[in-house]
Amino acid sequence: MDRLASFGNDPFDKPPCRGCSSYLVEPYIKCAECGPSPFLLCLQCFTRGYEYKKHQSDHKYEIMTSDFPVLEPGWTAQEEMALLEAVMDCGFGNWSDVAYQMRTKTKEECEGHYMKNFINNPLFSSTLLSLRQMEDHLSRTADTAIPFKPTDDPPRPSFDSQVSRDMAGYMPARADFMEEFDNYAEWDLKDIDFVDDDSDILHALKVAVVDIYHSRLEERQRRKKIIRDHGLINLRKFQILERRYPKEVQDLYDVMRRFARVVGPIEHDKFIESHALEFELRREIRRLQEYRREGIQSFCGAKVYERVKRIREDERRKRNMLCDVLQYIHDARACQQWLHKQAAIRSAPPLNLTGLPGTEKLNEREKELCQVVRLVPGAYLEYKQALLNECRRQGGLRLAQARSLIKIDVNKTRKIYDFLIKEGYINKA
Repeated sequence: MDRLASFGNDPFDKPPCRGCSSYLVEPYIKCAECGPSPFLLCLQCFTRGYEYKKHQSDHKYEIMTSDFPVLEPGWTAQEEMALLEAVMDCGFGNWSDVAYQMRTKTKEECEGHYMKNFINNPLFSSTLLSLRQMEDHLSRTADTAIPFKPTDDPPRPSFDSQVSRDMAGYMPARADFMEEFDNYAEWDLKDIDFVDDDSDILHALKVAVVDIYHSRLEERQRRKKIIRDHGLINLRKFQILERRYPKEVQDLYDVMRRFARVVGPIEHDKFIESHALEFELRREIRRLQEYRREGIQSFCGAKVYERVKRIREDERRKRNMLCDVLQYIHDARACQQWLHKQAAIRSAPPLNLTGLPGTEKLNEREKELCQVVRLVPGAYLEYKQALLNECRRQGGLRLAQARSLIKIDVNKTRKIYDFLIKEGYINKA
């Protein structure tokens, strides 16, 4: 019996039997005389003496199986391949997941066997790259995995974690996403099998399908390269870097982001930096023009002017605040509400909604509410839906009921409640 390695552990990875078209299960038969495409038969078709065109039942054959040890007793070739596939899927070090995927070995057995035969084996020492050589290679090659520094995100965030969501499911150790662009491109290719007896038209059709698949893979790699080159994998860090610019430059950054694919990352950053410098120069020019209009001719006079201007603006704000207070001074309850409103307005700056999930589902008034209340769009949409459902169920909604449904700051609940009533989403009970 010739004990040869099979295609893989999954029967769906093997080509079907040429006789009954069922998926092959080890052991199976390979004709030693038909080729170059392998002529494979299951044991049932082989025992019936199946023949097809050039293949005859008296041809020499090989019995294909991987149920034999390769590196050490107790580990068959099939288990060796399953171990390597599990490490490739789960990542080096995740031995619990590796053992769960293999199902035939424990966590300790998987770790010990892999470290002994694939890491510490002297036969493979000449082919293993040192860590520094690997880092240099990764820094030179854009299509490989991204090296992470100790201060960056962990290289293998757990599935559905906050870090994984921030990175859009990107797995740095494999340089892949959990869900790739055109994720089902392989479906059109999975059933194609090139055989000798294909007609010219059928062969050309199969080649065309393979060419189309290659073009789809190239588009996937192109998009992935753009994301990596421009540092768009971790959206949160990208937003933090974006906020260092003035508001005008942030708006330009958001508009010009769609053109980043046309140029490289360095050229795109230079373009944004040049516009940031332009905005800064324009602001300085307007300030100098204001000095000229006011008759200021020295930098010492400009400093005095700026100090006096700040004092004047503070006094104006205080007068405006006093006028607002006088409107409520005779109503203690209205005055208390006004003070809470002013404290909430001056406690923190408006929330920047750029890039937050759910922002595209809000209208302009809802965006303004989320900015003032400092509420992320996703949470606002959940609160809104809960209040709408309760209002439909009871035919109306009171503020006390809204506060019992939404367990957040009572002032924020009041603002959301008043906004939904003003916009006509809910009715007072």
